[in-house]
Amino acid sequence: MSTANPSKSFRRLPMGRIGAGVITVLFLTGLYLYFARTGTLSTLCDCDSLHEVITRPELPGPLLVVFLMALAVVLSPLPSAPIAMASGLAYGHFWGTLYVVIGAEAGAVIAFLISRFVGYEIVHRWFGNRLETGLLGSQNVLTGIVFISRLLPFISFDIFSYAAGLTAIKLWRFALATLAGIVPVSFLLAHFGQELSSGDLRKVMLAALVLGGITVIPIGVKWFLDYRKRHVTKPSSGG
Repeated sequence: MSTANPSKSFRRLPMGRIGAGVITVLFLTGLYLYFARTGTLSTLCDCDSLHEVITRPELPGPLLVVFLMALAVVLSPLPSAPIAMASGLAYGHFWGTLYVVIGAEAGAVIAFLISRFVGYEIVHRWFGNRLETGLLGSQNVLTGIVFISRLLPFISFDIFSYAAGLTAIKLWRFALATLAGIVPVSFLLAHFGQELSSGDLRKVMLAALVLGGITVIPIGVKWFLDYRKRHVTKPSSGG
């Protein structure tokens, strides 16, 4: 059996795509440093400051929310929760959620496409067809993983969007699973932001508990499946 020659694999790497990836990383890093130096970063991290910005009459607030949400996904260190809460505070449950969902979905698709264009071919040159075997080769499994990841708070939404672009999942499946996963979370964040304006601590705490509860659901399902796998006895082969 012939083994792959690392030097030949390196020579076959798409250098144009590698260059595009380096330029993209440098641009995003420079943009983040610019935000940090100009004080924009502190504004993006504060719900009240963001609310003041997006409600200025001279600015297109909804478009700004969509743009900032997409940017927060593509530029991973930027927090998206304050943007979502500011949107709910400014535009209420329905419209606030809608703007957040559009922006988050657009950002996730952009991150996916960047990763797919820059890194997919490189990864598959190195690992071959091994990434498309077993569970990682199943479109249904990958779609389910993307959906569940959108509900888990400890999994980075942004980094996972980039990571998904390196897998074999189809774009439309990724987009659909992402949309289904972000709608409930976006609604709760927008609702949380709107309740902040009411000053009712009980409603704020209830929104926070519901948000935490919905993210625990996938963990509970996984625990239950693992429990059944460990405790359900396998039928013994009689003889």
